[in-house]
Amino acid sequence: MNDTLVDTLAAAGQPTQVWTGSDGGTVLVLPYGGRILGLFAPESRKNFLWTHPALNASSTARSFYESSEWHNSGGDRTWLSPEVDFFLPNFPQLDVYVPPREFDPGHYQLTRENGAIKLSNRFASRLSRSGTTVQLELTKRLSGARNPLRTMRSGVFDELEYAGYALHTRLAFTSGLCEPVAIGLWCLLQLPHGGELLIPTFSKAKIKTYFGKVDAEDLTLSDHLIRYHMRGPGEHKIGFEAPVVTGRGGYLKLMGDQSSLVIRNFSVDPSGEYVDVPWGETECPGAAIEACNVNSELGSFSELEYHVPAIGGSSGNWCCEDESRVWAFRGAEQTILRVSRLLLSPES
Repeated sequence: MNDTLVDTLAAAGQPTQVWTGSDGGTVLVLPYGGRILGLFAPESRKNFLWTHPALNASSTARSFYESSEWHNSGGDRTWLSPEVDFFLPNFPQLDVYVPPREFDPGHYQLTRENGAIKLSNRFASRLSRSGTTVQLELTKRLSGARNPLRTMRSGVFDELEYAGYALHTRLAFTSGLCEPVAIGLWCLLQLPHGGELLIPTFSKAKIKTYFGKVDAEDLTLSDHLIRYHMRGPGEHKIGFEAPVVTGRGGYLKLMGDQSSLVIRNFSVDPSGEYVDVPWGETECPGAAIEACNVNSELGSFSELEYHVPAIGGSSGNWCCEDESRVWAFRGAEQTILRVSRLLLSPES
């Protein structure tokens, strides 16, 4: 666990909570923004997740949080889609992009119950296209996720560092009634830049470009795997529709004995309505999985993002519940590659 990060945030007026799993791994929770900011293997100070460089020192962290800009602390965060409705208040004009402060940072209340941490936020938000204001409650419950390799009979995995967690997320209209607008949960995992994103598929996927242009040499699509080297300059985002993706994605960073693999396991429903669409193509089907590469003045990080089928609109649902698991491994390069082939794809 990185006590320095805990102390730095406390000095900046942003206290955190630490949750420890049964395997000894620790999770650092930041109520400001409702984020999981850190994930650490037992006896390790090295974070599997990306955090903003301003959090490396108390003086810069304090200035960061005192600024009027949106505070992208890092880690695992939860947003809402469609992006065009929540983040572009003047849509179809694209001149203003503003992360809604009502849910990031929001006003999350943290409680502990039955060994888990719960974060809750009630808020109102206006959708740009319809002009509708919706009343919502977003809750997140953090609990344990056991090592998926624990039953393997091969001792080759015994030397790997491991940490993980499960995240149960619920979104509901507070009226208890289905509203006429469609809204979906949007879960984003921020990771250190320069790795390779691996997304298993049932068949060869088609790319939907949201913004930017990914270099051809950085993206490979085979019959059962998407490989995206997230290393290019600028900002790029691509998405993939629900029928072809399996509900699992991994981020591989090869660094010799300090190689790492972070995997997120989640549900995909090809029958569900996915509502996050490109800004210039709002009538197309939405994506279930998205990948965002940022290497600009905004910072240097990679995002593995997934969406949950929408509530409201034609769904007939006034609430939804989602559960995902994050498994993180660190160790020798060849062992990490073996885990990747086992849990993601033989092609990885």
